[in-house]
Amino acid sequence: MSSATYDASTVEAKSTTEFLMGIIPTTFFSAFTGESVLQVLFIALLVGFALQKMGPKGAPIMVAVKNLQALAFRILGMILWLAPIGAFGAIAAVVGKTGFAAIVSLGILMVAFYITCAVFIFAVLGSLLYAVTRVNILSLMKYLGREYLLIVGTSSSESALPRLIAEMEHLGVSKPVVGITVPTGYSFNLDGTAIYLTMASLFIASGMGVPMSIPEQIGLLVFMVIASKGAAGVTGAGLATLAGGLQAFRPDLVNGVGVIVGIDRFMSEGRAVTNFTGNAVATLLIGTWTRQIDREQVQAVLSGRAPFDEATLAGDDHGGLPEAPAPEQEQAAVRELHEAGRALR
Repeated sequence: MSSATYDASTVEAKSTTEFLMGIIPTTFFSAFTGESVLQVLFIALLVGFALQKMGPKGAPIMVAVKNLQALAFRILGMILWLAPIGAFGAIAAVVGKTGFAAIVSLGILMVAFYITCAVFIFAVLGSLLYAVTRVNILSLMKYLGREYLLIVGTSSSESALPRLIAEMEHLGVSKPVVGITVPTGYSFNLDGTAIYLTMASLFIASGMGVPMSIPEQIGLLVFMVIASKGAAGVTGAGLATLAGGLQAFRPDLVNGVGVIVGIDRFMSEGRAVTNFTGNAVATLLIGTWTRQIDREQVQAVLSGRAPFDEATLAGDDHGGLPEAPAPEQEQAAVRELHEAGRALR
């Protein structure tokens, strides 16, 4: 990898002002046809705030957005069936050019990434969870064991979203807190993705022969934490976010993204598990801080005295289109959202 080169003459240096102005798209729809992930995130925030202010009038739009999201994820899932072919070609090209040493380097990156995720979950999240709620991180992970198996099987934390909401409500956290914290965390609390983006960027920089200094690494960490916001919780989203983040922070490193395509699938499970654990811990923490948690129920559930009833989960529609809610249901959902917001304030 040290022999990789890049023509820096094609890179245009941008000032901080130009970078910030580049987040604002030319038109509303140009963000979706451009190459900047941050522009899409900016538009998403504006649309979200606008829908919140619209009240009941925004309910039909929210239903349309949810259906569009389901469609986009279905299309992405279809495309990802071809991902193994691309991964095979990418890793075969790297090994053929650099030899077996590339396999060793990629293996070291994978091991280091999983060790970092484990330290973050048990040392950082575990300590914070016990200090605030007196809940053991191992007990929480045991309670969510089925969800972890689902995540490892699908390589995506998105598949466990409905179950996490139901399990957190059963654990004793109030419905308004769960309804706001969990979906928001799936876009803005992506701990595993942030770790992956930072470590992969450092690996690419070192492999291309342009290692970063300590100040650059700190700047990269801050930038990638921000860039991870809004990344989808589906397989392959981390790689797309990495390419978009490097394009904005260090365009000269974008060509190196192809080096780790071959192992991205193996690192995806670590990202998804870390993201999922972070959201579960965050739900308990916010429930404790807002005093919207039943501590007796928490102890009963984690001790096994009150097991989760699988029958409480909604049935699978087997790929059918979701039925549009009636206007009365839409208005009730909006009122519940506003009540949840007031409860947290």
